Amino acid sequence: MEMTRLERARAYERTKKEEMNPQWKPVYHAAAPVGWVNDPNGFSIYQDEVHLFFQYYPYDMSWGPMHWGHCKSKDFIDWEYLPAVMAPGEAYDNFGCFSGSAIESEGEHVLIYTGVIEEELEDGSKKMAQVQCGASGDGLNYRKWDCNPIITSDSLPEGSSTVDFRDPKVWKKDGVYYLVVGSRNRDGSGQIALYQSKDLRAWEYCTILDCCNNEYGKMWECPDFFPLGEKYLLVTSPQDMREEGLKFHKGNGVICVMGDYDEKEKKFTRKKVTAVDYGLDFYAPQSLETKDGRRVMIAWMQSWDANIAPKELGWVGMMTVPRELELVDGELVQRPVRELNDYRKDLVRYEKIELSGRQSLEGISGRVMDLSLEIEEDGVESFCLHIGHSEEYTTTITWNPKEATLEFDRNGSGMVRDVVCSRKMWVDTADGRLHLRILLDRFSAEIFANGGRQVMSNAFYTPLEADGILFEVNGKAKVTVEKYDIVK
Repeated sequence: MEMTRLERARAYERTKKEEMNPQWKPVYHAAAPVGWVNDPNGFSIYQDEVHLFFQYYPYDMSWGPMHWGHCKSKDFIDWEYLPAVMAPGEAYDNFGCFSGSAIESEGEHVLIYTGVIEEELEDGSKKMAQVQCGASGDGLNYRKWDCNPIITSDSLPEGSSTVDFRDPKVWKKDGVYYLVVGSRNRDGSGQIALYQSKDLRAWEYCTILDCCNNEYGKMWECPDFFPLGEKYLLVTSPQDMREEGLKFHKGNGVICVMGDYDEKEKKFTRKKVTAVDYGLDFYAPQSLETKDGRRVMIAWMQSWDANIAPKELGWVGMMTVPRELELVDGELVQRPVRELNDYRKDLVRYEKIELSGRQSLEGISGRVMDLSLEIEEDGVESFCLHIGHSEEYTTTITWNPKEATLEFDRNGSGMVRDVVCSRKMWVDTADGRLHLRILLDRFSAEIFANGGRQVMSNAFYTPLEADGILFEVNGKAKVTVEKYDIVK
């Protein structure tokens, strides 16, 4: 009997996972089991466990017809990899099972995703369409619904795209299910549509929550909509952004549209727009609400324009550490989930030591750690932290107090591709100090500045033998250093 596409994918990933070198995988970040991974999908809690699905092509280290991969965790940190749950092949998803979300409903785990249809026309050209579909299961095996597709672009306002209509995010409020989904309106730029349902299968179009109006990129992908503090946040990933100083970088970015939401009238009023992450590698975030009321977000830690993983790894694509979100003085603050603290071991601490020139510190080295720095501004002309450092390689994090900027630069990391390798962000030192928390996990560096008010997520694939950490100070710096190993 011929294997289905899902059975074939499961068999392939099972075989290839046995060939993977565990020393070439992140320790505490979710990553591709094999092959290619991009957007996080279905980030949700089911039967008291955190489930994370992801866009997945197991057969190559580049994008291909999208499957859904799967892992789960009890604490956001220790991930158990499970068999893939969906493969393309039905009439409504023959070109791919694109991004979506998940929710627990009546004891089942329900996945709502975008099916992509490719049809070959008589003249040999191809016609594409995107529709929203459903599947449900028990946390391990899932079945696509017979009633698919459950939403088509016919429900959108006149002139909306049938090709760009994707990435549904579902939630439940007061007994009613809602979802937001990305689309393009008649001017070619992004819009976010809102739908509601009583049973997850029959959906009613409600309104367009917000429109890009060609102001922030083009297509708005992977929308998420949720309350935080006294505001509602629409977090979405625009394609084709134009650079705007250090406020927004070019290419595919992530923005947070903060505003007020009238639930009765289903009217969202935009108040301000900011970037979510200023690093080189951050896209398609998705959030969930924990039972203790925390809003936790995870994202793909890679750029579409920078697939830089070496072929010998056998995998490409990892996720950020999940982050707790909070509004502080009207600003979005992101902090690593508190569960990470349970894995911190072997503290090394230096308090208010004076650094100048280039020097290392005993006990401060490695590629897997939770590193915190508090640097007093007085006397510092520039402060540079070299990570993944050796005679041949280095990646740098540089603070320029006069410019009030922090820069990440992986040009010396061993890169062999012509891609963007450095990026800056503004940092505030209102109290005369720069506070940094840096999470290193073999091939990534996530930088949380000033308690998570500014964040940079970055991938770098320096050989693991380069594990030095070097401090380089122009002037004199008084620094407090705390380093924990992360041990699972």
